[in-house]
Amino acid sequence: NELVGTIFGHRFSFVLDTIIGLSLYTGYSVMLSGSGAIFKEELGLSFNLGIIVMVLFTFIVFLFKLEGLSIINTILVPILIIGILFTSIYLNTREGFNISNIEGVRLTAKGNFISSSLLYFGSNSLIIIIVFSSLLPLVKDKKTAILGGAIGGFILLLLGISILLSMLIYYNEVANLEIPMLKICGSINTVYRKVYALILWIAIFTTAIANGFGFMNRMEDKNKLIYTALFCISAIPLAKFGFANLVGIIYPLSGAIGIVLMIFILVY
Repeated sequence: NELVGTIFGHRFSFVLDTIIGLSLYTGYSVMLSGSGAIFKEELGLSFNLGIIVMVLFTFIVFLFKLEGLSIINTILVPILIIGILFTSIYLNTREGFNISNIEGVRLTAKGNFISSSLLYFGSNSLIIIIVFSSLLPLVKDKKTAILGGAIGGFILLLLGISILLSMLIYYNEVANLEIPMLKICGSINTVYRKVYALILWIAIFTTAIANGFGFMNRMEDKNKLIYTALFCISAIPLAKFGFANLVGIIYPLSGAIGIVLMIFILVY
């Protein structure tokens, strides 16, 4: 609230803060839906069970406030990084870095990859701005913040390149799939595909936590338990609209808001 109020002024900050809150709330619902999709499509379990499991796990973490977010990311993010890097290195080594269809690169260049990249950046920036502005008690100094941002940005670049190289090898087979990496992991073996599905669930889990913390920081500590429970439960109906449908509608809107907010922060 202080950050938005300082940059945009207190009159407009209420409107923008409300929009950001709705984006974080719907973003949490998207992650619930993603959990349900993985449970149903990859584990052969109920879609609703996937949602409920995600709600329960995130609810527990929310009760521990910012310390919970820090601990969860410390444990789960390295697992996610190792899983993506292993998949890329193994497949590229096995296939000799042979790209099945170089046309995939040309098709990507002709598509809307620039606008998609900007919206992806904006959507993630929205979460980062809200969460990082609340992490001051956990950051020792400015040098630590800059170093963390630089290392995090480099790791994201490395992971993006790793996923791209793997997808280009199997481009003909995965071009039209919603979650192509699961199909790619299936080429290693079916067990590893399940393992990667778990890794993907972890990624969804950490994103759900980030969205949830960003929203819950607006609540007073008094009656925090009740507010947290209401937040988690009320997001369930929206999650049932389907993962792909929610992503297609919500993420472009969140991305646009995030881009505008980042521009104002950089200018300020």
